[in-house]
Amino acid sequence: MSKIAILIPCYNEAKTIRKVILDYRRELPDADIYVYDNNSTDGTDKIAKEAGAIVRYEYRQGKGNVIRSMFRNIDADCYLMIDGDDTYPAQHAKEMCEYILQGKADMVIGDRLSSTYFTENKRLFHNFGNKIVRWLINHLFKNNIKDIMTGYRAFSYEFVKGFPVLSKGFEIETEMTIHAVDKNYKLVEIPVNYRDRPEGSVSKLNTYSDGIKVLKTIASLFKEYKPFGFFSFLAIILAIIATILVIPVFVDYFQTGLVLRFPTLIVSGFLYVFALLLFITGIILQVVVKKDRQNYELYLNLLKYERNK
Repeated sequence: MSKIAILIPCYNEAKTIRKVILDYRRELPDADIYVYDNNSTDGTDKIAKEAGAIVRYEYRQGKGNVIRSMFRNIDADCYLMIDGDDTYPAQHAKEMCEYILQGKADMVIGDRLSSTYFTENKRLFHNFGNKIVRWLINHLFKNNIKDIMTGYRAFSYEFVKGFPVLSKGFEIETEMTIHAVDKNYKLVEIPVNYRDRPEGSVSKLNTYSDGIKVLKTIASLFKEYKPFGFFSFLAIILAIIATILVIPVFVDYFQTGLVLRFPTLIVSGFLYVFALLLFITGIILQVVVKKDRQNYELYLNLLKYERNK
């Protein structure tokens, strides 16, 4: 029988964790349920143990740190990641896992935004932030993923063991989405119902500081995954500024036969040089990224071979 691991990263979810565990145990009775407690102070770990979950601890604060430990330490055929706040109904769990176990997907995305998210979520800027992140990633990485930041996902063994977790906090969902797109994993989106947190349950996501972290992560990953596009964009900006600066110099020269603005000419010349260097940097790094993708494919082949031995 295929092994399913349900992964629940938790920080102060005492109000909802018991219900979450029991709901998913009912839907997937043969699955192992792991609750990773991230320095909770409200007894979340004790309640999880009483409800029958396997409780482990991650003392480095942040959801990204928790996911890193989960992915590194747990072996399974299918991984189902959910939040401990009871916002994702368990009714979709079996369908999501089936896609993974049948080899139809490497990552199944529980799409909240095509369902009830915008009516259930009462935090206006969260809705706006989700739309901005979705638009940016789909345009920068040429995709049409509907929900970038959902915490409801299912993964294959190959994805989990081949995903280098770099993020420490809530930007982890953005990172894994971009990684999956860049490495050409099979993605499936399933519309899932979403319900807002019950009264008394407090979100750990800070709309502004975590939103800024997500945007910085997108910019950083765009530079790392698509360096030619990133550095070419910067090169074009510098070239435009240099051109704006140098045009009056040439106008004066053609009218008077004299160069009247030497400092401006020198600055524009340096800007053109910098633009050229950025463009060349983008070309070189794009070759490096292509080589990295080739090595990653070879790593996945080796991972599959070792697992099947």
